[in-house]
Amino acid sequence: MAQILIRNLDEAVLVKLRQRAAEAGTSLEEEARRALAAAAGLTRDAALARLDAVRAQIGRVQGPSTLEDLRRDRARDG
Repeated sequence: MAQILIRNLDEAVLVKLRQRAAEAGTSLEEEARRALAAAAGLTRDAALARLDAVRAQIGRVQGPSTLEDLRRDRARDG
């Protein structure tokens, strides 16, 4: 993971981030990470939408599922 240092941050921004962190029950640092990720367009919802698009493009993978493999291994060992 990378790190950054932000200088000359407006005090009102810091106050608002602290407020949001307290309301969410997270740290100021976590709230800042979330705000930066959202500003960069990397929200959880955006990531899930991208995964859904990739799944739709790829389609269902052929062959046995990992669950079927696991069941077969357990049956063999049991």
